Amino acid sequence: MSNPIIRPASADEYDEIGRVWMESWVSTGLEDASAFLLANLRARIRREIEDGWTLYVADDNDTIAAMLALHLPKLYLDMLFVGPAYQGQSLGRKLLAFTRTQMPDEIHLRCVRENEKAWRWYEREGFVCKGEEISPVTGFVMKCYRWKRTTG
Repeated sequence: MSNPIIRPASADEYDEIGRVWMESWVSTGLEDASAFLLANLRARIRREIEDGWTLYVADDNDTIAAMLALHLPKLYLDMLFVGPAYQGQSLGRKLLAFTRTQMPDEIHLRCVRENEKAWRWYEREGFVCKGEEISPVTGFVMKCYRWKRTTG
């Protein structure tokens, strides 16, 4: 891996971003890849952009390595998905550091309860679980997290 740059996504990349999102999600073992899932994720990207997402990609020499969706007014990290070929190389940590430049004082997120690898990572990164809720979009039980900058 070279050193992917984090930059705003462009509309002509949404389909490729949907593919990276699906491959990363499938790598959790919680769902199988399908044309139906891919179509839903691609459509969801467009809906979420209209609803306030600021969408970024990690660009590795014109290959989308990861996606990051923030809802800045809500201090919400909505999606952070790293493509399988880029997992385990600290790209998620780089995206989280970038998120903290966008929301330096407080960040909220939700993580699927069964995705233990992800929520344990967020806990190691200083996020605190504040409870659980069922996602009205997916039906998954979500662990709700908050990170707040500590003043030194």
